[in-house]
Amino acid sequence: MADTPSSRLCLDVDQRLGQFHLQAALDLPGHGVTGIFGTSGSGKTSVLRVIAGLERPSRGRFTLGDKTLLDTQRRRFVPPHRRRIGVVFQEARLFPHYSVRRNLTYGIPHGVKAQAISHFDDTVELLGISALLDRMPGTLSGGEARRVAIGRALLSDPQLLLMDEPLTGLDGARKAELLQYILRLTQQVEIPVIYVSHDPDEITTIADHLVLMRAGRVEASDRLPALLQRFDLTQALSGFDATSILEGCVSACDPDYHLIRVALDQDHHLTLPGVLHEGSRVRLRIRARDIAIALTPLKGTSYRNQLPATIDAITTLPESPHTVELRLRLGAHRLRSRLTKQAFDELALAEGQEIVALIRSVAVNAL
Repeated sequence: MADTPSSRLCLDVDQRLGQFHLQAALDLPGHGVTGIFGTSGSGKTSVLRVIAGLERPSRGRFTLGDKTLLDTQRRRFVPPHRRRIGVVFQEARLFPHYSVRRNLTYGIPHGVKAQAISHFDDTVELLGISALLDRMPGTLSGGEARRVAIGRALLSDPQLLLMDEPLTGLDGARKAELLQYILRLTQQVEIPVIYVSHDPDEITTIADHLVLMRAGRVEASDRLPALLQRFDLTQALSGFDATSILEGCVSACDPDYHLIRVALDQDHHLTLPGVLHEGSRVRLRIRARDIAIALTPLKGTSYRNQLPATIDAITTLPESPHTVELRLRLGAHRLRSRLTKQAFDELALAEGQEIVALIRSVAVNAL
């Protein structure tokens, strides 16, 4: 889906909050999921609060599509309840004296009530909460309460959905379960989503675009796969473990071995464990340390994936002088690979050289 200038989200804000100084300028896609990542205190939630209208900055401008929701120079400030922005906080914040059903319908605007109610069943099914409708919030688990909160935000007829670390405080199983519900949601809703998290796994699972925050400023903003390839951001992205994100289509299945073949393009395919239907789109996460290098294709090896590639760039890591990192070009795709300086020297690798990227099937995470 292509953006038009009138569909994008543009923010330029300057705000002092005690000792903290937020100076952020963003131009974000009007579709898909934008992940905002940074350490605690980097300004992630502050940006969300300005967008939602919960903070009124001393200087700033915010437009959503062709609507100006904040312009301090012109003294324009649209209050939160008129912005049509759904917000999901770290806590579910459900009304304790209302049933789940009443919590869900509470935020439906009167002017679109009939239309929103027609989407009620779809939203309930999408989030898997049909069995919860007659329950009270106090009887819900943390994950169930968060799903209800997401449903309430969706039923408010928003033109933008903000999610502020919605998985915080959940245990491993509940966290993984809710993340899958959120992934399904982001793939099906047609509104843009901004997802704040300090967890790289969450970001790489759902985000299309990534914003890196540090000390109240935007350090970088770009498509997630492109940003993860930048050597100059290796330290800022250390939590992502030098990960590459690829997307492809399932072209074949082997039911006997529970393997799928994923076409990245006409010339590059990966074989990996999985049970998916042919034609399914899939996102793949591959760590740099799981990619080995060979000068020619190998025989008699357990590597199922031997992809022809070209060395696009080479760098050394300041924090690890005995390690060399490569950026590999596979058609339109890019991969990061990490190897020892000894292996690099013995193979006499150089930029522009054609090599073979070796990837273990079990090392690839299909998201």
